[in-house]
Amino acid sequence: MTHDVIIIGGGPSGLMAAIAASKHGASVLLLDKGKHLGRKLGISGGGRCNVTNNKELDELIQHIPGNGRFLYSALAQFGNKDIIDFFEGLGIRLKEEDRGRMFPVSDKAKTVVDALIHQVKRQGVDIRTHAEVDEVLYEGQKTVGVRLKSGETLRSRAVILATGGKSVPHTGSTGDGYVWAEKAGHTITELYPTEVPLTSGESFIQSKELQGLSLRNVVLTVWDPKGKKIIDHEGDMLFTHFGISGPAVLRCSQFVVKALKKWNTTKVLLTVDLFPNQTLDEIYQLHSSLAEQEPKKAIKNILKLILPDRLVPVILQQAGVAEDITFSQLPKAEWRQLNERMKKFPIHINGTLSLNEAFVTGGGIHLKEVDPKTMQSKLMPGLFFCGEILDIHGYTGGYNITAAFSTGYTAGKHAAESVQEPAT
Repeated sequence: MTHDVIIIGGGPSGLMAAIAASKHGASVLLLDKGKHLGRKLGISGGGRCNVTNNKELDELIQHIPGNGRFLYSALAQFGNKDIIDFFEGLGIRLKEEDRGRMFPVSDKAKTVVDALIHQVKRQGVDIRTHAEVDEVLYEGQKTVGVRLKSGETLRSRAVILATGGKSVPHTGSTGDGYVWAEKAGHTITELYPTEVPLTSGESFIQSKELQGLSLRNVVLTVWDPKGKKIIDHEGDMLFTHFGISGPAVLRCSQFVVKALKKWNTTKVLLTVDLFPNQTLDEIYQLHSSLAEQEPKKAIKNILKLILPDRLVPVILQQAGVAEDITFSQLPKAEWRQLNERMKKFPIHINGTLSLNEAFVTGGGIHLKEVDPKTMQSKLMPGLFFCGEILDIHGYTGGYNITAAFSTGYTAGKHAAESVQEPAT
């Protein structure tokens, strides 16, 4: 049987593409090599599925630092407000949490996945799982279908690649689509991990003395080798056995990756501001007032009133201050240096976990080769792209999934419209 549109990949962008293409009159076949659709969606948002973010458009784009401006046209066709309306139209009540993140009231990703799959089926999309594609077929400079690993050929006038990137490969994102895009003449920009935990060779990391320690509402800053600030992000962070993780760390990670490469260096400096809402002078005065109440108390015990216990010996060691020295014995210059370290606690980062362990893939299909209004290839008529296969990446917090749903809808809609035009 011939279908108008074949979609490869049953993740968020592929499912939305199937819904949009069938809604706009195309007969659609959705192929996935796995047993279940929506596997990555099912583990997103910590298993709760952060379906989008409710920020206004310009701010939303700012939170997609990896080529977010490319999405203006797609978001105009199907943006975050449309995503909210879409899911509520399916009967899924959503709630807004901190920083604009939108979750299902059920707090279960399965609610979202099941609703999407049900809608795909309701709209008459043919679904085939365990259907691994061997190649996308091109003839006479146009897309004509796919061939499965089984040898079966499936014909269509449009193919949408919704195969994802290379992150979280156990969900099926193993980079298959890049090869098919390259065959059509596309350029794949360098792939790298983003939204990924960072690794460090610092002694306090290697000793694991801070492992499991969580810091709340800090500001993490990335510095270039010349001491110029690259970026900073506020949020929570976590010390691990290999380095650091947590929301603020993930947001800084892509800038660390780029800095390591740009300056061809083995280490990038990050600093943690433990008191971001207060100036150095303010915390110096506050902590001095506290210490002056018990000037003969060991400095380590004073700091334990201010900082997490496990962080105290690390900060003292970095500052070269003995733990048993009292406040009255400590020179004012050294006391100020201790406070300065609380505002700029240094961590040298030497890398990241692998791309397989990242939440998001950086790099992908070169965007100059894709029409932003339709998501169609500029090089091969009938070939469309959506989701993480594109060179687009955002922060965690509903931004990547917004890009997936938006590009999926746009690709599906225009693929359907393209096959309804007279064949040339």
